[in-house]
Amino acid sequence: MVYNDSVKNRVKRIEGQIRGIIRMMEENKDCKAVITQLSAARTAIDRTIGVVVSSNLIECVQKAEDQGEPRMEDLVKDAVNLLVKSR
Repeated sequence: MVYNDSVKNRVKRIEGQIRGIIRMMEENKDCKAVITQLSAARTAIDRTIGVVVSSNLIECVQKAEDQGEPRMEDLVKDAVNLLVKSR
């Protein structure tokens, strides 16, 4: 799978969030503020997982159609399994 710049930028933003959280911890910031930022990072990761899985599913379906393979049900099951495993 080719990861486009949009997905890479999402991950870079998450990386920045994590660095900010570490800085907050080093500065002994309030627990609630740290948890809020951790939750935001987790949400960003979950959304990025969704984007990657959906992009991969689209790519796999297009490839299967081009090759005349009628295995769409398996592709969808694989995508759903990836989402389930990510939780």
